[in-house]
Amino acid sequence: MSENRVVQGRMVTPERLAELVEGERPMEAEEIEDTDRDCPDCDGSVISVGYMPSVTEFVTAYKCQDCDWAETDR
Repeated sequence: MSENRVVQGRMVTPERLAELVEGERPMEAEEIEDTDRDCPDCDGSVISVGYMPSVTEFVTAYKCQDCDWAETDR
């Protein structure tokens, strides 16, 4: 599985995907994964990435590959 993915027409790394959702670059990010979810806004494919925005927190973010929709498990 490739580590980088196309999101809204741009190739992104796990760190960049987490930054798109979080608003700032994470300390660390895991590999991007496919999900069994469709975007509630446009029915596009949703991918996920786990990341650490701080030393004490781990977050999983979900992001549509086709539109601006995103959410976290916070």
